[in-house]
Amino acid sequence: MMKFYRQIMALINNFVILQRYNIKLSMPEISRFFGIIIAMFTDDHNPPHFHVRYGDYQAIVTIKDGIVKGELPKHVLKQVFQWMEEHEQELIDNWQRLQNGEQARKIEPLS
Repeated sequence: MMKFYRQIMALINNFVILQRYNIKLSMPEISRFFGIIIAMFTDDHNPPHFHVRYGDYQAIVTIKDGIVKGELPKHVLKQVFQWMEEHEQELIDNWQRLQNGEQARKIEPLS
């Protein structure tokens, strides 16, 4: 219960900061497969990474070294890593586009 409470408080604090500084972030969905949603924030922090959502699970995965922050089921993480390996250059290109204020391009799903 405390973990849930801390997560809610962190979300509220982040929302307040975004409102205070009038920051509007968008997270374009760049791919979707097997219930897995891959997205990237505009103007996000380094290192280059992408966000993964799968049901109630969420994680952040760095593009170059695959460091994961968050939780995903093992079979989902395996699929995400396979997809990331197949599309590493496209992910890097999208990261650069978003950092330059451009739109991210869709990336083919894992098939």
